[in-house]
Amino acid sequence: MAFPATRMRRLRATPSLRGLVRETELRAHRLVLPLFVSERASAPEPIAAMPGVCRLSLGDAVREAREAAALGLGGVMLFGIPGEKDAEGSGAWDREGIVQLALGAIKQAVPELIAIADVCLCEYTEHGHCGVLDTSASPPRVDNDATLELLARTAVSHARAGADIVAPSDMMDGRVGAIRAELDAEGFADTPILAYSAKFASAFYGPFRDAADSSPAFGDRRSYQLDPSNGREALREALLDAQEGADMLMVKPALAYGDLIAAVRRETRLTIAAYNVSGEYAMVKAAAAHGWLDERATVCEILSSLHRAGADIVISYHAKDAAQWLSQTT
Repeated sequence: MAFPATRMRRLRATPSLRGLVRETELRAHRLVLPLFVSERASAPEPIAAMPGVCRLSLGDAVREAREAAALGLGGVMLFGIPGEKDAEGSGAWDREGIVQLALGAIKQAVPELIAIADVCLCEYTEHGHCGVLDTSASPPRVDNDATLELLARTAVSHARAGADIVAPSDMMDGRVGAIRAELDAEGFADTPILAYSAKFASAFYGPFRDAADSSPAFGDRRSYQLDPSNGREALREALLDAQEGADMLMVKPALAYGDLIAAVRRETRLTIAAYNVSGEYAMVKAAAAHGWLDERATVCEILSSLHRAGADIVISYHAKDAAQWLSQTT
């Protein structure tokens, strides 16, 4: 019925009414905190473009994980910065690698906290690409099929070190199936795969690449990451990952891709994650520092919007702040 019988403002009149009918609730246990763990760091190293975020030593990473658990966060996601790099990225699967050591230390210190390992080679290769190169091509290109074995080897090394979830972010064709087969063959059939399925070649990754020292030495990643203009292709990628055995699907970045989060949500019953990436974080921090935005209100609005779009899990550098703010309102 139309106005005046229908008055939409009736349920907005008081805070209690608004809370009662709120459709989307932001909760700390649905948030995951990314951590940069560096073999070179002896103390926290601030990242200029990401205020409040640091490259961490092993001990610092454990302290951050303890804090994340105390705040009720759903988990942490680990990215490694090795001391040395090579053409294959062999540090990615080194049993004494920084991520492997951090996984073991975190699971020993806070076993109840979910530890997610990012599976990629870009932080470990001297050329900064997400796979091994076919140098017979001019210019060199990433060899998709030769990379699959190395990604699978990396995922198994993470599972063996204690990862609760492995998360391939490379965007190679067939990597979910290759990782699933290798995990199963090595006795890790119960280790879930969170696939970076709709990962776009985005302008929002700049601060991350500085933080992880993972910028490509030449060219870019557009031959394997998605064109930001292509929504149908992204949905097809997600559905293919589901068919290959992914347990969870990710859309990355998040803020400009709510339509894709919603589309993937409609097409699958799998758990959906959204990665609220470094550039999105940096924009809010910069605007808040100038007094142009209310940081708390803006962050909570962004994170809630991603849940509203269909994300079950949000990976965000804001996670600790958000958890603290939420604890003050409950």
